[in-house]
Amino acid sequence: MKFLDQCKIFIRSGNGGAGAVSFRREKFIPNGGPDGGDGGKGGDVWIEATEGLNTLIDYRYQQHFKARTGEHGKGRQMHGANSEDIVLRVPVGTEVLEEDHETLIVDLDEVGKRYLLAQGGNGGWGNTRFKGPVNQAPTFALPGQDGEERWIWLRLKLIADAGLVGLPNAGKSTFLAASSSAKPKIADYPFTTLVPNLGVIDLGPEERFVLADIPGLIEGASEGAGLGTKFLGHVERTKVLIHLVDGTGEDPVKAYKIIRKELNAYDHILGDKTELVAINKVDSLDADARKKLAAKIKKVSGQTPHMISGVTGEGVRDMLFAALATIQGEKKPTNAPQADAPYSPWDN
Repeated sequence: MKFLDQCKIFIRSGNGGAGAVSFRREKFIPNGGPDGGDGGKGGDVWIEATEGLNTLIDYRYQQHFKARTGEHGKGRQMHGANSEDIVLRVPVGTEVLEEDHETLIVDLDEVGKRYLLAQGGNGGWGNTRFKGPVNQAPTFALPGQDGEERWIWLRLKLIADAGLVGLPNAGKSTFLAASSSAKPKIADYPFTTLVPNLGVIDLGPEERFVLADIPGLIEGASEGAGLGTKFLGHVERTKVLIHLVDGTGEDPVKAYKIIRKELNAYDHILGDKTELVAINKVDSLDADARKKLAAKIKKVSGQTPHMISGVTGEGVRDMLFAALATIQGEKKPTNAPQADAPYSPWDN
């Protein structure tokens, strides 16, 4: 299934059915009078957050959604049937925006949350409604009310508890694969990840959280360089950011500063979000190199970085528990140095 997180669609609610002009005509009942029924209501257009969806791909192949017109009224005071509503089902975390792509209509951030996008027109009154002492035989009825129509944007922001950020090839996909059952694409070239990936981190009973891996950022991303800001919105809802720095890179300190600069330039919400810093790929560094690099990163980040390796699993478990503690609000991010013992799935 392809990932699609933005799309533009057209919606239109149904018109109301027209009222009927009719007169009662039966044997032995002269001057039966008006008996035209009302028209039915046009269908509404709703949007609903549905569990189990994680992409807007369905709206790539159908962009127009129009509810039916209500049934017209009939004689013998028979009212027309109301038209069925249309319900657009989207993933949890979908934002609905006006055509200007900026004005927020509704944020569907909970399962089952619904919103009325376009209300169907009311049915017109039949001529029965207009009879009276003065006009005992009205020959007119009202047409149905017109429905509403509009263009809207759907923008998906994934619901995740923690988000992975870093330069391309910082080892984010390897870290996600090592800590969850997710199967992201992993390769030794930049921009391996082209779409966001989600993984469920299971650390024990009642100790689970969702981790999002977005494509790597580069310098100038906030201005559209590389994949730009296309996927940064997917980590806006997270409670903590896990910032991975490639310990084998040419200048890890510069790499850290680049990402921080782009996060702050994109949105103050991301810039102010709680951050856990981790130096990745430490399996390729000796003890002395680790110590020197940790001191440099601590100086610019203000916290002692976690030393991890997505390949060997070293430090990964401690890193995940630190993220979980931050998410649950039990304590502030730990800055304690990480042990160098390799990760084992049998550790308690």
